[in-house]
Amino acid sequence: MRKNEQAKVILHEDCGPGYRLLVLDAPQVAADARPGQFVHVKVPALEASALRRPFSIFNAEDGRLEILYKAVGRGTFALNGVRPGETVEVLGPLGRGFPETCRGTPLLVGGGYGVAPLYFLARRLLQTPKLPNPQTPKLFLGGRTKTDLLALDRFAALGVEVFAATNDGSFGTKGFAVVPLDAELARLRAAGADFELFTCGPDGLLKAVSERAVSLGAPGWISVDRHMVCGVGACYACIQRTVTGNARCCVDGPVFKAEELAW
Repeated sequence: MRKNEQAKVILHEDCGPGYRLLVLDAPQVAADARPGQFVHVKVPALEASALRRPFSIFNAEDGRLEILYKAVGRGTFALNGVRPGETVEVLGPLGRGFPETCRGTPLLVGGGYGVAPLYFLARRLLQTPKLPNPQTPKLFLGGRTKTDLLALDRFAALGVEVFAATNDGSFGTKGFAVVPLDAELARLRAAGADFELFTCGPDGLLKAVSERAVSLGAPGWISVDRHMVCGVGACYACIQRTVTGNARCCVDGPVFKAEELAW
C-alpha cells in the first residue's frame, strides 16, 4: 500500500559524473517496497505547483530508501541541492515490480542508470526462498563509457558476476550489453539450463531483450521507463502499447512480461 511520507535525507553523494545517490529515512515506504517499483519525490527547491519526479527504487532496507539517479532536467538538477538533514516528501511504493523468484539463472540486463532497480532485484533474489536449483544472478551492464557503469562494487559485494560492455570499449566488451548476453544465452541453451531475463534501460535495450525472451521461449520481465506524471494512473501520460491495447506504465507496469509488449 502506498504511503505519502516525509523522509529525512541521510546521505546525498556523487557516484559518478552526473550521477547521484540519495539515501532517505523512509520506513513506511521502504517496508512495502518491491524491486521494480518506483517512488514519486516532491523536490523541495521547486515551486509548490511543480509535479513530483518519479525514481526507481535502488534499494530498500532497514527503513532506508535509496535512489540512484542522473541529473538530466530541471527537477533532478534541483534535487541535487538537497542536503543531509533536510526533508523531502515521498509517495510510494508505486507500480508493478519484478517477480522475486526465478526458475534457473536470473539474467539481469541494464543500461546506464537503468541498473538501479536491478540491484534491489538481485538482493531480493538472493534472499527470497527459491524454486528448485536456484542460481546466483548474473548482470549484463552497458554504458557509453566506463563512467556510465554504476554500482559495480555493490553487485560484487552480493557475489553477482558482472559482464560489462561499453560503446567506446573503455571497459569490458566493446559494444552493447546484448553482446555478452548473447554469449551467455548460447552457453545456457547448449547446457539445457533454465533462465529468466530481467531488464531496465533505454528502449532499444528493452526491445532487444524482449525479442530474445520471446524467441527463446524464456520468461522475460521488462521495466519500461515512461514519463509518469501522476504515478497513480489518473493522467494517462505514461502509455505503453501492448498486444491487448494501451497500458499505463505507472499502474499496469512499469514491469511487463516480454510477450505483453508491442514495440
